[in-house]
Amino acid sequence: MIRAITIEREFGCGASEIAGLVASQLGWDLWDERLTQEIARLAKSTPEAVERREWRTDPAVYQVFKDFLRGAFEGGLPPTDRLHLVDARRIAAISEIAVKTAYSSGPSVIVGRGAQYFLRKNKDVFRVFLYACRDQKIRKLIARGETEDRAIQQIDTTDKARAAFVRRHLGLKWPEPHLYHAMFNTEMGDTRVAAMLIQCVKQFESNR
Repeated sequence: MIRAITIEREFGCGASEIAGLVASQLGWDLWDERLTQEIARLAKSTPEAVERREWRTDPAVYQVFKDFLRGAFEGGLPPTDRLHLVDARRIAAISEIAVKTAYSSGPSVIVGRGAQYFLRKNKDVFRVFLYACRDQKIRKLIARGETEDRAIQQIDTTDKARAAFVRRHLGLKWPEPHLYHAMFNTEMGDTRVAAMLIQCVKQFESNR
């Protein structure tokens, strides 16, 4: 019996929408924004602070500042200030705890945050990667209200930052195809991809 579906994705390919469709049709819990909230709770920070640092390596200036605060001066900081210093390495460790919390909560669709890696040894997890061509991803972001320049900037930088994070903190290439049971091109449309994904999960279960 499959207990969870993990969905890793290229930025802008429509993974959140597809994950929502899959979770709704299966009647499972969706851990996407909820997962960021759980990571923030575990980090004693805010979702906004986590989103700013999530899946990004530390800029040099931030690293220097963080190292400075680790020194003797840190003891003089108000506790609330320390709580909001969320760095990439800490988020990587906390993300594993959050992903496993999602997995243990019951049948779930878990989006990103290294779930495909943290749950790679679980036989009851179906791991998926979603992707699309650059132009399609840019069009999707523009349709959501982004300017063309902002959409291009996000598409051209976000996955590079994610790959750097995974390489540094998990020791993997990204997306590392061998971690996945299936990979789907989302240019086929959200509804079609969701239906194909669910069919793959059912077929996978029937052959076990």
